Amino acid sequence: MEFRPRLPEEGINVSRTHPLREALLLVGGVLAVAALVVVMGALAVDLLVPHVPARWEVRMFGALWSDADEDDLDEEARRQRAELQTLVDRLAAHWPDSPYPFRISVLEESTPNALAFPGGLIGVTSGLLEGVESENELAFVLAHELGHFRHRHHLRSLGRGVVLSVVVSVVLGGGGTSASELLELAPMLAERSFAREQEREADEFGLELVYLEYGHVAAAGDFFERIATPKTRLVRQVEGYFSTHPVNLERIEDLETLAREHDWPRSGELRPFSN
Repeated sequence: MEFRPRLPEEGINVSRTHPLREALLLVGGVLAVAALVVVMGALAVDLLVPHVPARWEVRMFGALWSDADEDDLDEEARRQRAELQTLVDRLAAHWPDSPYPFRISVLEESTPNALAFPGGLIGVTSGLLEGVESENELAFVLAHELGHFRHRHHLRSLGRGVVLSVVVSVVLGGGGTSASELLELAPMLAERSFAREQEREADEFGLELVYLEYGHVAAAGDFFERIATPKTRLVRQVEGYFSTHPVNLERIEDLETLAREHDWPRSGELRPFSN
């Protein structure tokens, strides 16, 4: 038999699928795997955090919040910080088995906000201090942050943010301006995903501390009510607080419900705060 070589048929090594569809399938597959890794990582963080001793956390992060910045504070700032530290210490005294040595830091930022950092640091912005109208309001905001420590929310959010940052870095190759920007947003995105349940838990614990300190919970939700009410001066400045602490009328109603359920008086003497 005589062998007669011939050219292969056209299109034999060409996919019949449109290139755009192939690209979309590839990108979709990568994103699906990344999303699954993020979800599994978040679940792993939630399972592991309760088993991480708080003393380890304090040892790891406490050194970051040293008193090195004391020399940079003027006399008025020192006075204000000392007052806040005293108030936090009074509230924390009602949590006798607290493993944290809490420390206050005043952040020069016009947006009202308060944040719990790993290791026991509570950051309070100057904008929040200007917005509160009584010590009782401020006490609830601080007690709420203590509630985040009580439930280890701050550590869970940090863990989720790390997982998300790593996944985004891998997917984007760790380079480029867009990758850097997304990495910076990752912790915030992780915090928002779980914020509402965390806020409810922190509210309940914080409200209890306020009751134990003052014998009532009057004005505890006044700051939240003002920033949740349209057409107020504060409402134009609270984007940062909304991003980490979802505030709405339903949440304020939840505070009222908690007070009624625990029979905590909702009226009483308010103490002034020199802001």
